[in-house]
Amino acid sequence: MIKLLPVFLFTLFSFLSYGQDTFSPQQPRKDIPAKAIKQNLKIDGKLDESEWAKAQAILLDFEVEPLQGEKAKHPTHVKILYNQSFLYIAGICYDSLGKNFLRAPDFKRDFELRSHDAFGVTIDGFNDKRNAMAMVTNPYGTQRDLLAFDDRLYDLDWDGLWRVRTARSDSGWVAEIAIPWQTLRYPKTSDAQSWGINFFRNRRYTNATYAWSPYPRSFSVVRMDYAGTLSNLQAPPPSATNIRFIPYTLFSYDNYNGSEYENPGKQTKLKLGGEIKWAINPNTVLDLTFNTDFAQADADRQVNNVTRFSVFFPERRQFFLENASLFGAGLSPIEELAGGAMRIQPFFSRRIGLDNNAQPVAIDAGARMVYRSLKRNIGAIAIRQRATDDLSATNFFVGRYSENIGSQNRIGTLITVKNTEAYNNITGSVDGFFRLSNVLSLNSMAMFSQNSNESSAGFAGYNQFLYKNNHLVAWYTQSIVTDKYNPEMGFVSRNNVIANAPGFYLTNRGKWRPTWVRSFEPGLFTEFYHSATTGQLVERQLNFNPVWINLQSGGFGGIFYANYYQRLEEVFAPLGIEITPREYRYNRVAIILGSDASKKVSYFFNHEMGGYYNGRLDYTQASIKIAPTPHASFNIGFENNGFEEVGDKKESKSVQLYSIESRLALNPRVQLIGFYQKNTQSDRDTWNIRFSWEYRPLSYIYLVFNQRGFIGTDLSRQREQHIISKISYLKQF
Repeated sequence: MIKLLPVFLFTLFSFLSYGQDTFSPQQPRKDIPAKAIKQNLKIDGKLDESEWAKAQAILLDFEVEPLQGEKAKHPTHVKILYNQSFLYIAGICYDSLGKNFLRAPDFKRDFELRSHDAFGVTIDGFNDKRNAMAMVTNPYGTQRDLLAFDDRLYDLDWDGLWRVRTARSDSGWVAEIAIPWQTLRYPKTSDAQSWGINFFRNRRYTNATYAWSPYPRSFSVVRMDYAGTLSNLQAPPPSATNIRFIPYTLFSYDNYNGSEYENPGKQTKLKLGGEIKWAINPNTVLDLTFNTDFAQADADRQVNNVTRFSVFFPERRQFFLENASLFGAGLSPIEELAGGAMRIQPFFSRRIGLDNNAQPVAIDAGARMVYRSLKRNIGAIAIRQRATDDLSATNFFVGRYSENIGSQNRIGTLITVKNTEAYNNITGSVDGFFRLSNVLSLNSMAMFSQNSNESSAGFAGYNQFLYKNNHLVAWYTQSIVTDKYNPEMGFVSRNNVIANAPGFYLTNRGKWRPTWVRSFEPGLFTEFYHSATTGQLVERQLNFNPVWINLQSGGFGGIFYANYYQRLEEVFAPLGIEITPREYRYNRVAIILGSDASKKVSYFFNHEMGGYYNGRLDYTQASIKIAPTPHASFNIGFENNGFEEVGDKKESKSVQLYSIESRLALNPRVQLIGFYQKNTQSDRDTWNIRFSWEYRPLSYIYLVFNQRGFIGTDLSRQREQHIISKISYLKQF
């Protein structure tokens, strides 16, 4: 009965909640003809050249949020021009309240879209209605860009080469964008082209979203089957020498002090290296890296984990972030809470160039080639990792093939090979994505792993159904991971488990709502975990969310009630408290509150309380962000895990995690970013201070200070410090 219940719930809500306002793509598609000019324009946000005055203006008149389908309340005009060097886009965002009511809390590149006024464009150069290149800016010219596929796979940290300048006035703001043809991907033809294209605007004061070509609010603007077209475009043939060369020079000072470091003392070094990106043709891009360095990458945040799941730290290094969606096939949570907690990825790039303690391991050289077309995607990565005192030199290889089937389906395979002096680890997989209808999709994968020095192989697999329209998000995720599954170039949350995770939440916008409430979203989030070896139930989570309210301002609040069953088969020791193997049942309650993150002062608060195995755990997470101006923002955070009579020894203790983050910016290109964390567990602290100056597009000067300290196994203080200066220069051929 338990196994049939998720299927019943999923089917019931799928039939009952389909809404007519989750409409199909508009036919015929909206169209804007491209207009050619001869000379280059000055990118300054003023639009005072005569060419802009002659360009046709289109109106973003479709309201996506909050009232889908109504006429946009605040006019937004878009103009498009092009010449042999650039595609130019101008967004004119009118606002009767003027520049003093524009919202932009910071100048962070790839800023949080929900917190800013923004104007953006999404481009599908091959017009296959699947691939999207998005470029977004806020009123101060801060850039956000990403690549997307099927509105399901995203390269959020892709940094394209493009320029934008903005101007603010009492009538609103203007964004002027210039995109070099070398950045764009499109067919090689002398004929006039039609591209998929869409435009959108966030007006943050009213938390509204407007678009040119209509799409349902349950989707996003990168769902390119809903885009319009840019027609009659005579794009110049892609250059055969579209090469981007980025050399760097780095000087570092390292100081190690402690008994756990093999070579304590002071060290200095000079390092030269770089990257080459060659767009061989419109479909194929080759990336080369040598003597690779990631000194400017953001530091990992400390986490105190009290669950039985491995902690997933996201990739932060630029070389591995590009085209990550092609190689990142696997299972992960959907929109944070939905879809279940399991993660299974046959390839996880943090296994390269980092040891088990997330400390850098030198990379001698590497290459990545990616081919994308209307019918298939092919990719390969090869990396040589340098030997250390503890690790032998290691070769890594990843191969990926994905075949597009029909308009919205695909199947693929992925293989990874880790080659060491002692053995080889191989992981192979077959996966598929199927859009069964406009609102229902299936994501599936089967994986195996094998070590050359072992006789038995491991297996993992999953199926994930997702149903999403304007009124309901529902899912059913099934997964299995055997005890022997060991993807040494991948990531898995836990082994020896069969997991079932059905759930749903509603999106109710009935007329009964107060005017300050945008939606009421109650939900049910359940997870069942059985041992893959014995079939016994080892964990059950029944999470009921009776109240979740999204406010018109962007704030939110909700209550969760959770019932847990845990059957420990081995000792579990969260934060050093040992818990004996046996059965445990307990309940927990959580309260979550968040304010409008676009304001000068905003907050987030999460408090969980109740049972925890044989005792009690109260957890509190709170943060406050102060951003009096986009030039200065500060975030102060606090977490506390308070244990009461937990474990074999009935221990009661508290573990705190403090954090302070600041961002001081002269403009989006010159910034000083500081981050500090203090963890009372092992008295661990982390400093990361970075000055960055983008002195020309994607060319940087960095000054970085890192410090890490902790109490070692011999109870003495361990500390390491790094001071780094790095200069990179981008040259486009």
